[in-house]
Amino acid sequence: MSYKVTKANEAYTYTAARHVDCRTTRLHDPKDVNDGMLTCGLTHFLPAGGVERGSNPMESIYYIIEGEMTVYIDGQEYLLKKGDSIHFGPDTEREVTNTGIESTQMLVVLYLPPK
Repeated sequence: MSYKVTKANEAYTYTAARHVDCRTTRLHDPKDVNDGMLTCGLTHFLPAGGVERGSNPMESIYYIIEGEMTVYIDGQEYLLKKGDSIHFGPDTEREVTNTGIESTQMLVVLYLPPK
């Protein structure tokens, strides 16, 4: 298959490692298309929810749809609000926390580089 449409009711939830106080929803997987390498998800974080410090082997983009998230990288702190995004290279150590008072919706795009 060379394309895949995902309707809102077809996305599925899953449990993601190191994620707390959130609901993770998968919109697209690499297996959805021929030779696919992208993963796309939508995560809803409660206030104080987030992702514990760690890394993954994928190139990653986080885009804030609603709310705000604070990203901690290399001793730096970045407050991302609606419309902001951040792009990480593979194996970048980071921590992400909803430091706001409302739930946050974050679109996550992941790319696993070929070896």
